[in-house]
Amino acid sequence: MSIFVKTGVIGHPVNHSRSPRIHNFWIEKHQLDGAYEAIDCAPSDLAGTIKRLVDSGYRGFNVTLPHKETIMKLCDTVDLNAQNIGAVNTVVITEGKIRGLNTDGFGFLANIYESEPGYTFDYKCAVVLGAGGAARAVVSALIGEQIEKILLLNRTRANAQILADEMNMGTGIIEVRDWDERSEVLKGADMLVNTTSLGMTGQPPLEIDLQALSANALVNDIVYAPLETPLLKQARAHGAQAIDGMGMLLHQARPAFNEWFGVIPDVTEELRALVLK
Repeated sequence: MSIFVKTGVIGHPVNHSRSPRIHNFWIEKHQLDGAYEAIDCAPSDLAGTIKRLVDSGYRGFNVTLPHKETIMKLCDTVDLNAQNIGAVNTVVITEGKIRGLNTDGFGFLANIYESEPGYTFDYKCAVVLGAGGAARAVVSALIGEQIEKILLLNRTRANAQILADEMNMGTGIIEVRDWDERSEVLKGADMLVNTTSLGMTGQPPLEIDLQALSANALVNDIVYAPLETPLLKQARAHGAQAIDGMGMLLHQARPAFNEWFGVIPDVTEELRALVLK
């Protein structure tokens, strides 16, 4: 007899999360005995919520804002990748023990490779906008793929410098530049990645001029609401390869699902349409 697998996502607020659509689609697709639910958890109740999930026999859960960093100290073990990023977005519970990991970097790379099969990062320069948790995941993934140079820009330069100091580890791969230089530094860059909320629905626009960017460059906006951001529209008009953020959202869910259910699911057009609905 199969065991019913209980999973979910915790956050505050959490109703906006699209993760239940993704994981319940795969549960049904693979005819698995389980469920995935959204669980609202205020910061003051984080430890209590985790204890209840463990005691209730949950196999694991995803973690969204504002808990990605604070949950680390409540994990029994944290994978090296999550330690490097400084955030946990997935928890696996085994015999009452909590293991934290981060799948955002996997999602970022899988989205690139799905859009550009055979893409290579070596000998390339990437411009990364932002210095939050998503930026850390992207930078960590780029370094893991042997990229040659990362130019990091953030509205608060000090935060970008902190990220660079923590993740450079003496390599000098990451160079911090001023936010006002965001259009000029695109000259010679092979990739532009926006990890900020600028351009997202309800947020200020991302003001940037892509004229200095090579038409052969790749532009990735991890924002997926709206799916076609002004940055991506400008990139397409410039002739550059534009990659939206929906793929990263979908692909980052795959390793978590595999951890809980032992199945590596596919990202399909049917799933993409369901999440966008």
